[in-house]
Order: sequence, then structure tokens, then C-alpha cells
Amino acid sequence: MADTDLKKKLASHDIPEGFIKVTEKPLATLSSEQKAILNRKGNVLFNQGKIDEACRIFITTGYSDGLTRIGDVYMKRNQSLKALKYYILARNKAKSEQLYEKISNMLSLLLK
Repeated sequence: MADTDLKKKLASHDIPEGFIKVTEKPLATLSSEQKAILNRKGNVLFNQGKIDEACRIFITTGYSDGLTRIGDVYMKRNQSLKALKYYILARNKAKSEQLYEKISNMLSLLLK
């Protein structure tokens, strides 16, 4: 896969605003080596604070640890729904269930 093709595919994975959308799937055409290279680049971007750029890479590769760390960033920013999206994409059941419980408790309070 040419670098320009890969860049185009990365650019096309912008994260929409609004409701949680969990249909993003990793590119099946990436080799293990390509995923490893991209994940390393995503980790560098994440450590530089370039969360959006790292996020696009982690979604593209399906890197669950990176997606969980993105979710953690949003939790620290008090953006629970965005965090939930990344925990779901990472298939991090423990963290997503904690948020489900928090959301259901808030809804219960509102309904009382």
C-alpha cells in the first residue's frame, strides 16, 4: 500500500460529533507490520498531545490500548459520552460498564 493511499484512508476516518457511533472498523488491508508502524506513530502523537491525530490512527488500526487511552483523556475532560465511544471501540467492557452505570444513575435521579 502506497503512503499516499494510507494517508487518504487515515484522513477519511474523521470522528463525527454527536451521538456515539461505533461502526468504525480497522482497515482489514493493513498488514501486522503496517499496524505496528502506525501504532508507534499514534503513540508518539498521543504523547505529544495530538489526540485527534492519534485517534485517527488508532481507529484505523483498531489498537484497543490506544483507544482506551483516548477514552481516558475524554474522561479527564469530563466528556463521558465521547469517552464511552472510545471504550466501546476498544472493546473495554470494564470501563464502558462503569459509564453505563453512571449514566443510568443520573437518569434515575432525573426521573425521580
